[in-house]
Amino acid sequence: MIPFGRAVCYSGYREHQGPQIKVYPTYEQVLEDLTILSKHFDYIRMYDPYEHAQTVLKVIKDHKIPLKVMVGVEPRGEINNPSCPWGGLHSDEEIKFNKVFNYQQLDKLAELCNKYEDIILAVAVGNECTSEWHANLMLPSTIAKHVRYLKTKVKKPVTFCEGAYFFLKNGEEIAKAVDFISIHSYPMWLKTPVKDSFNVTVNDYLLNTQKYPGKHIIFTEFGWTTHADSKMNADEANEINQNRYLTEVEAWSTQNKITMFVFEAFDEPWKGSANPDEPEKHWGIMDVKRKPKLYFSKK
Repeated sequence: MIPFGRAVCYSGYREHQGPQIKVYPTYEQVLEDLTILSKHFDYIRMYDPYEHAQTVLKVIKDHKIPLKVMVGVEPRGEINNPSCPWGGLHSDEEIKFNKVFNYQQLDKLAELCNKYEDIILAVAVGNECTSEWHANLMLPSTIAKHVRYLKTKVKKPVTFCEGAYFFLKNGEEIAKAVDFISIHSYPMWLKTPVKDSFNVTVNDYLLNTQKYPGKHIIFTEFGWTTHADSKMNADEANEINQNRYLTEVEAWSTQNKITMFVFEAFDEPWKGSANPDEPEKHWGIMDVKRKPKLYFSKK
């Protein structure tokens, strides 16, 4: 379904940029990033079909850069999630609006996919939004419905991206609808020591292959942050451990021809809290100035 390839999640926001303030990487900055990434990867993954992704696809087309792109959407919540500590509650009017908006997003994604059909690898109808912690929670049945809808609009494979645990727990109807399954593995969020983390990720794959036999499965996220606060084992968050975990998993994925998108290409300062040790800011295999961390410096 998805030929084996070297893959990375890409979001090119630099200092003083971010989607929340609607300041996006420039054409020239994207060209710089993709020139770096195309030397080491076959595929990149992006999360919405808006300005940043549109620039990326244009740059790839203009400069004939040898990268294929997976693009997705981030649906807005259609059910309330009182378990989410940072939101998750929506008024009836908001839910009504979100249901319409989510189909409009799918239409936008389809439009982009069809415009750049030779560059698009696959499309995704959402990201982790059946997870119990998510602020924009969706029913699995709704996700499956969105998959079926998008399939009528595009010729490319359609998937849904979710944490390995929640795909096991909530994914049966979704698995039947998608062309392939996309899972995520983050041992750091489980506070798993680095020495045991490779086995956690392999087990995530094995459990899902057992649950969904015959279904093509890839990882659309796996990674190791290099700074962390108390949400993780902060002393495990460093470049040495990132290098160990990513190297071990990469060797396994290459041997078994399992496509895995490392999360992520570059650090993103806009993410998470203002705490400089906020883990969401530091997943990159390069820092925000495009300096390689230990793992990527060996490439």
